[in-house]
Amino acid sequence: MEQNESQTNNECSCSSGCCGETQSQPIPKAPYIKGLNVTMAGVVPRVATELSARDILGAWKVRWGIGRMNYKVSPGLYSVGKPDENSPVLVTANYKLTFDSLRKELTDLNLWILVLDTKGVNVWCAAGKGTFGTDELIRRVSVVRLSEVVRHRTLILPQLGATGIAAHKVAKGSGFHVVYGPVQAQDIKEFLDAGMKATQEMREVQFTFADRVVLTPVDFVQWMKPLLIFFGVLFILNALGLGRFGATALLAFLGSVVVGCVLTPTLLPWIPGRAFAFKGAFAGLLWAAAVILFVGNASLTGVLESLSYLLLLPSISSYTAMNFTGSSTYTSPSGVNKEMQIAIPIMLLATVCGMIFFVISNVIKTIL
Repeated sequence: MEQNESQTNNECSCSSGCCGETQSQPIPKAPYIKGLNVTMAGVVPRVATELSARDILGAWKVRWGIGRMNYKVSPGLYSVGKPDENSPVLVTANYKLTFDSLRKELTDLNLWILVLDTKGVNVWCAAGKGTFGTDELIRRVSVVRLSEVVRHRTLILPQLGATGIAAHKVAKGSGFHVVYGPVQAQDIKEFLDAGMKATQEMREVQFTFADRVVLTPVDFVQWMKPLLIFFGVLFILNALGLGRFGATALLAFLGSVVVGCVLTPTLLPWIPGRAFAFKGAFAGLLWAAAVILFVGNASLTGVLESLSYLLLLPSISSYTAMNFTGSSTYTSPSGVNKEMQIAIPIMLLATVCGMIFFVISNVIKTIL
């Protein structure tokens, strides 16, 4: 943003008039910043609540894993509308998708947004990693001099960040006490109108079909690189006359990845079992059965190839499905660790045996 607005044209949030001190952090230059509000602690950028075409395109790109690791906003204090010293303070992560999801729900409100440095990770995952945490919250309150911006001493945190925050330590270290807001940003207005009281529905995580579908593209793209390398190896072996790996093999392995990282998460509640590894293996087993029926070869090579698919495809689907545990509300860290301890050795054994059968069957094809 070109900072050519004079302070006399900015909204002043100080009770005693505009203040000449500057904020301890530089004002970010970003398209979503539409002005400045002046406070006792200095100038605070004012953000738009309408998402631009650029914001929407950026969200689409990160959903497909493009630029995901650098999609973030500068941590610090932001404002919406014309907040004053009595306006509420919302706390969020500096992952831009999270930041945008929040600000687009704040139209016609006047409040402050305190953005923590979560290294570009969303609130839920950052809370688990410790970056959306007690120390960072206390430090950020101090850095932006929040006690000079507002008279009250209340911070509204997203409920999904609760695991990373020790509220009593925040109160002791910053003087601000923590109130947990709703799970969904779309309920913020109702939450504030009700005097910062959340209904039971606001506290519940609804991991719907749409919620699951929107998370699958990034996982699918993630598996494309190793899959392309694998296909490249098969192509080289064919070129060297060391195998006859055809379209059926390519379709079989590609399908197992799709089954594991797209269909299993999407159909999660309807697939038998509780563990993601089991769900992925079950769906992969159905896919393997379909591939084997398609192959339909009763010869020695056909039997060996079928055995390889029976071992390899469920293993791939199981492993890729298990990767979704970090995005799901169905799991806990201890549960994931236990699941991995049981599932990984089984997957490795099945993969090794399956690859042996797969190679042998194709070597025989080459000889014959």
